[in-house]
Amino acid sequence: MTTLTKENVISQLETLLSAKEGKQVTVEQSGSWYKIDGGKSVRFSELEQMLAESAVVPAVKPPAKTAAKPAKKVKPAGNGGKTPKEIWREKLSANPGNQLPRGF
Repeated sequence: MTTLTKENVISQLETLLSAKEGKQVTVEQSGSWYKIDGGKSVRFSELEQMLAESAVVPAVKPPAKTAAKPAKKVKPAGNGGKTPKEIWREKLSANPGNQLPRGF
């Protein structure tokens, strides 16, 4: 594995990002920090990681998508396929003295 100098890493990253974004990208150094197009400041090690990740990403292709599985059918419960809210409503309305709660 070859070791790249800072200038090589920066120039390769600039060309890669320029090709990816379709416009000229600049990497500026300010002390030990670097800014890509005036954005967030990052360390040199993060620039190396970005370059390594972008070199690996095209080599790894995502697996082919499998056919979508049909949704599982929900079997109705022993209550005739009613929701708990519907069952509660029937239970309360069966007795004439009961009153449904608000929002029911």
